Amino acid sequence: MLLQYAAENKPFDKEHHVAELKLDGIRLIVSTMDGLRLYTRHENDVTNKFPELHNSPVPSGTILDGELIVTDSAGKPDFEAMMSRFQSRSNREQATFCAFDIIRHKGIDVTGLPLSRRKELLAEAFTETERYTKVMPANGSAVQYFGAVSTVGLEGVVIKDLRSRYAVGTRSWAWQKVINWTHAEVFITGVRRGQLGWLTSIQEGEGRLRPAGIIEFGINEEHKRALRSVQSQIVYKEDRFAAHFKPLIRARVKTRNWTRNGMLRSPVFEDFIL
Repeated sequence: MLLQYAAENKPFDKEHHVAELKLDGIRLIVSTMDGLRLYTRHENDVTNKFPELHNSPVPSGTILDGELIVTDSAGKPDFEAMMSRFQSRSNREQATFCAFDIIRHKGIDVTGLPLSRRKELLAEAFTETERYTKVMPANGSAVQYFGAVSTVGLEGVVIKDLRSRYAVGTRSWAWQKVINWTHAEVFITGVRRGQLGWLTSIQEGEGRLRPAGIIEFGINEEHKRALRSVQSQIVYKEDRFAAHFKPLIRARVKTRNWTRNGMLRSPVFEDFIL
């Protein structure tokens, strides 16, 4: 079951809805239907990648949905560390599975039950350990909870309808995510060849520019036309990868965060700065 973005990325309070923390990791399904198996959302079997999860407290006949995370020194989910752990054969930084839903309980398909009941079954399903935890709804206002989450720099929240069933393979409005975006101003310093992508740079020190990543999201046809109308006047170099621009066009973007090496993570174009 997949999420939708909340309208205008704004948290809301609504009857029969609750908020829970959105964890910055990778989606994982844990199954004990026929021994322990771990699957990504794309149904790739990654059981052997995470031996620290093999000592599982999850009883036979259970399927859980959740997020796999690696935490930083402050205990916050660290997406870069999680991806490094996932992609590397030698990295053995310990990951933790955080279950937020249950799909099968004691061998029975429970996707037709409302979320409120599934949360009760999840609470009963297993005893938490160092590597297996449960994500339960926050008490009170989703708006206030998002404010608290944003203040401490976490990824965001998911607001869920307690009456909703688990819809496998569906992007449902019953689950709506609100992201704690970081905003930035950048220079558009090129366009990629062959596929949509605007090169960005930011200013550092005494007028020096350095690359900051590639924008692939949020660009519509109007934006493309506006940039094409001035492209011939600002190109100073072309190669097989891109047409490179003089740093004359500025833009606002939103990004999940800045990576350790100073790059925008999944930036989304918002507007030109005139």
